[in-house]
Amino acid sequence: MKHRRIPRRRAAVAGAGIAALVAAGVTFQTANASETAKTTDLKTLSVSAAGNLASTLANDLGSDAAGTYYDAKAKNLVVNVLDKAAAQAVESAGAKARVVENSLAELKSARTTLKKDATIPGTSWATDPKTNRVVVTADRTVSKAEWSKLTKVVDGLGAKAELKRTKGEFKPFIAGGDAISGGGGRCSLGFNVVKGGEPFFLTAGHCTESISTWSDSSGNEIGTNEDSSFPDNDYGLVKYTADVDHPSEVNLYDGSAQEITGAAEATVGMKVTRSGSTTQVHDGSVTGLDATVNYGSGDIVNGLIQTDVCAEPGDSGGSLFSGDKAVGLTSGGSGDCTSGGETFFQPVTEALSATGTEIG
Repeated sequence: MKHRRIPRRRAAVAGAGIAALVAAGVTFQTANASETAKTTDLKTLSVSAAGNLASTLANDLGSDAAGTYYDAKAKNLVVNVLDKAAAQAVESAGAKARVVENSLAELKSARTTLKKDATIPGTSWATDPKTNRVVVTADRTVSKAEWSKLTKVVDGLGAKAELKRTKGEFKPFIAGGDAISGGGGRCSLGFNVVKGGEPFFLTAGHCTESISTWSDSSGNEIGTNEDSSFPDNDYGLVKYTADVDHPSEVNLYDGSAQEITGAAEATVGMKVTRSGSTTQVHDGSVTGLDATVNYGSGDIVNGLIQTDVCAEPGDSGGSLFSGDKAVGLTSGGSGDCTSGGETFFQPVTEALSATGTEIG
């Protein structure tokens, strides 16, 4: 990571790497849902409190729950349900209820159909609780014949899915917070973590699949790979081999740093910030969860966080955070930070669990 208080130990990388930012031009349409009567007992919630309430309601409602998202403007939790009885339970808990058409099981079935019949390089799909649909996006590399195939599959799913086209190209990016490099490639450091009392850091898996030894901006080796997962997931764990300070911070590229005290699950509507070594710091919101991206290289990554935050090659592995909580590691996307774009992130909570590490 780049540590402004320790300038000699800033991690920086020269060169280019695997471009892993994948964009999907998703714009929200009118939700396929009907609002229930407005309640006067809505709770004003922080993102983290909304996430906790969402988990509680999901457990209580079971199959009657059909997805949630956070209304950042109103600071309310919105919960999709299948009937009025479930809506009353949601509203009595202080959240806003919407009765929708599609259950989570139906949306999951739609995703299974897409995986079986429409796994085409240059496409992605993610469940969007705001529209109560699976949003399928095709990038500019998808041919007319492939577009026709996609259209047929999506049309067959009826109101459970919609199809969009993006002008960009889905590809992975290598670079995140502070720059790290090795083997002629550059990525970004995500978050410093600890395991068994020893220091490590997380970055993107498509970075650690290509590079095994990492150096700072002075060319001094700082770490070697301990664990790597791509394309099943997109995280990599690097063990520090040099005696360098490793505070739990994210570089804000303005002379300051954001302290990171823990990790949080992403929630649709959550306001997030990304830090990367190519384009530095940019803000946006979470727009989808459990996204599947079919990179043009043929690699298929599942379970990603979809956002409207821009990123560019070299930002891969970098930090996605909300306040002092780590949320994701930059995976890929499309577009750029001049014209805008969308970016996908590996959930940090999954990476921490898989590698047995903790933020620190």
